[in-house]
Amino acid sequence: MMTTDPATARANRLPALRRFAAAITILNVLGHTVFGFEQSWAQPLVALATTYGIELLIEVMSAWAARRPLGFAGSFGRLVDFLLPAHITGLAVAMLLYANERLAPIAFAASVAIGSKVLIRVPVGDGARHCLNPSNTGIAATLLLFPWVGIAPPYMFTENLTGVGDWFLPLVIVLSGTFLNTRFTGKVPLILGWLGGFVIQAVLRSSWFGTPLVAALLPMTGMAFLLFTFYMVTDPGTTPSAPKAQFAFGAAVAAAYAVLMLAHVVFGLFFALLAACILRGLGLTILAAVGGRRSAAIPERVPVPVAALEGVAS
Repeated sequence: MMTTDPATARANRLPALRRFAAAITILNVLGHTVFGFEQSWAQPLVALATTYGIELLIEVMSAWAARRPLGFAGSFGRLVDFLLPAHITGLAVAMLLYANERLAPIAFAASVAIGSKVLIRVPVGDGARHCLNPSNTGIAATLLLFPWVGIAPPYMFTENLTGVGDWFLPLVIVLSGTFLNTRFTGKVPLILGWLGGFVIQAVLRSSWFGTPLVAALLPMTGMAFLLFTFYMVTDPGTTPSAPKAQFAFGAAVAAAYAVLMLAHVVFGLFFALLAACILRGLGLTILAAVGGRRSAAIPERVPVPVAALEGVAS
């Protein structure tokens, strides 16, 4: 059953991370052995070493500064659970970027992904949270700074599959992604907003700007689009919790994608998600600032002793 209750979401976080980590690990292993991934084995290994190392270093420094115990100390199981987000981020970066034989861009993307969680935070409630999707941020930064790095060719996900295999793998991605986002993350409204917005922007681009409708809708048939839809844009830590806000966020990503396509910007999916995350972060910051000013404008209520009230009454 889908839920957006904060307490339930926190309880589901660890099971969701474990299943996401298992799914992306299986996909990478099968990709390099069966499907036809064109990156070398060195690239996911370098990405994982980078994300693990930076995540652990940040935790050690944070624990030392706050004089608290390490979050991964105590048992091997706690260490594994602590590194699950870094594991997912590292494999996503290595799987989706293509830098030929170079390893430095992969390490750079992984570093930016983990670093963005610490360096770019916005006020949420009584604390602060990162607002940029880590994997997407690392990928987008690498694409901007290294023009000779591209996205992994979409055909590689099914390059060695034929016949029923061409249908079976996408079906598994859709079913598993739907299950995870329904049972654990509660991000179905976001997915619906993203998919609905994508179809609408395709129709509008076709009607107003002459883009062939089939060409505008064609990305939806690719494995890269499915992975983006069910495993990237739905990141629980950097997307809204309320169903209406989720739907609006998904639609905003689609709108940003349409603008980028009209401007002839390549790799629009990743830059559109980055833009939506930045706008959401700015919105949260403004709301926190406005809310703080309103709270400061309200005079604090000072409790009056009962004895004083009795004196006034007499």
